[in-house]
Amino acid sequence: MGLFDFLKPVVHLDPALGPFQRARGAWRGSISLEGAAVPLVLDGSSKAPSEAALSAARELVARHRARRPAIERALFEHYAPHAESADAESTAPKLATPAEAGAHATLVFVALLPLGGALTTEYGYTVAWDEEHTLGARFVGERFVELNGSVLAP
Repeated sequence: MGLFDFLKPVVHLDPALGPFQRARGAWRGSISLEGAAVPLVLDGSSKAPSEAALSAARELVARHRARRPAIERALFEHYAPHAESADAESTAPKLATPAEAGAHATLVFVALLPLGGALTTEYGYTVAWDEEHTLGARFVGERFVELNGSVLAP
């Protein structure tokens, strides 16, 4: 072991998901969802991502399709008060359905971290009608928990 080995980044290579690097207390990589590569953040020890987080991450693509309608409904519910308060000069889109709300949302990260004692999948979105906040759609297993109106990327 060399004198400066402690400065080398700790890397974990998952055969299905690719490389993860330990930074700021979590494991960071990327995943392709909704047509783009987005940051993927996983829970784990200083040595490796947790098996539970890795397992859930490997299933994200398939599970995301099933979760998408709940996310779109929550985004549309979040949009409703913005639509009611928008003035004539507003640049916010005029949306009529949950699917339209989903089309005006951009996925910016996915995190699999423990919240309230349970491994939680959080999808972070920016939306056209609320440019000041990142919204967090949270799931525990397949159960939609909430749309948090203001989250920070982990």
